[in-house]
Amino acid sequence: MNPSTHITRIGVAARYSEAAVFNGVVYLAGMVPERGDTDIRGQTEDVLEQVQQRLLEAGSDKSRILRAQIFLTDIGEIGVMNEVWDAWVVPGTAPPRATVQAALAQASYRIEIVVTAAQKAV
Repeated sequence: MNPSTHITRIGVAARYSEAAVFNGVVYLAGMVPERGDTDIRGQTEDVLEQVQQRLLEAGSDKSRILRAQIFLTDIGEIGVMNEVWDAWVVPGTAPPRATVQAALAQASYRIEIVVTAAQKAV
């Protein structure tokens, strides 16, 4: 099999995969909080922990994020989300990012994050 055409999928379920890797690029599915009963700070911390774990599983890390898309149910919470994000991002590696207000799949979700990252060189 030609390595440039091979797709690796991680966390495959019936409807989606948690990540796909193609040509050294990691594409994460939207990560949502596992703890829906917390505020935006807690949910952001929860989601960023998941992002970090999925990137590690795919041979990458948070310093190699190429792009981030953040969806908030209330754009008024962007300040608190930014505090958590800024503390999490590796200094000097802040990726291009878009943050928008959106209706999410469950009412308890306050945030969803999608990232694309480069794998580490092997």
